Amino acid sequence: MAVFQQAPVGATERQPGLVIGFSLRRYYGWQIELFFRWFKCILDCRHLLALSANGVAIQCYVALIASLLVTLWTGRKPTKRTWELIQFYLMGWASLTDLEAHLERLRAQDEAKAKKKAAV
Repeated sequence: MAVFQQAPVGATERQPGLVIGFSLRRYYGWQIELFFRWFKCILDCRHLLALSANGVAIQCYVALIASLLVTLWTGRKPTKRTWELIQFYLMGWASLTDLEAHLERLRAQDEAKAKKKAAV
């Protein structure tokens, strides 16, 4: 069981940098949580392929590059369904027409949302 030490009363008054450090840690902690949620859920990288720091870094870089390429190709943020369809296309389970139809549906949804937003 971990034992946590409490800061003495008035410690933050004497050290204002301590309060800033806590708030930054909390903010960046949330950013880290969002990154790994994106990494695990959207990119479907649920397991690490290597346990070394270099292996994890390479897996992160490859995932980021793949995400950027899909964003450049589709013109929008990649969704989980888009990733799945691209994987099915690369495995030969889906045709190019299926993939293009999916992307066209996404474009139509984006246009409908833009029109609805403009009407409001």
